[in-house]
Amino acid sequence: MKKKLTGLIFNRAFKYSGEPVFKLVSGRMSNYYFNCKAVTLHPEGMHLIGNLIFEMVKDLNIKGIGGLTLGADPVAYAVSYASFIKGKPIETFVVRKSAKAHGTMQWIEGDVRKGDRVVIVDDVITTGKSTIEAISRAKEAGLEIVKVICLIDRQEGGRENIEALGYKVDALVLRDEVMELYRKEK
Repeated sequence: MKKKLTGLIFNRAFKYSGEPVFKLVSGRMSNYYFNCKAVTLHPEGMHLIGNLIFEMVKDLNIKGIGGLTLGADPVAYAVSYASFIKGKPIETFVVRKSAKAHGTMQWIEGDVRKGDRVVIVDDVITTGKSTIEAISRAKEAGLEIVKVICLIDRQEGGRENIEALGYKVDALVLRDEVMELYRKEK
């Protein structure tokens, strides 16, 4: 499944240029770009992501899985769906980028409460900024974060930034694994 997922990422989500032409969220320019929505919103991508991450979390006794909207949402949905099919349901939650402006004015949506054990997910980790924001909001809500998982680690310090806060980070696919496919194709 991991090999299939890496191939899907390479074929559908990965872009490379000899010159740094891709602008990242940080404002920095890069030689490569991952448009993960092309994989996380793809039926086979959802199936692979959901099953691979479920295998990583199934024995962690967690109540929920989620992260900062929008990148984390399809990843969390895929895991939640796979968990139900496999008879070990895990709730999905969404961390908003800003508090809801009406009603309960919550930062987090979903059936998770103070004290619940959760896993934070993200589609791509570069600097770790959005993942760290999700971690901060989850902690403020009293959630116990047991692990962080990303679809792709760009290997640019994000994992180290998150682990410096005391959280274990696992990645389904590393940038180096995709670059290896690129070099083989080139």
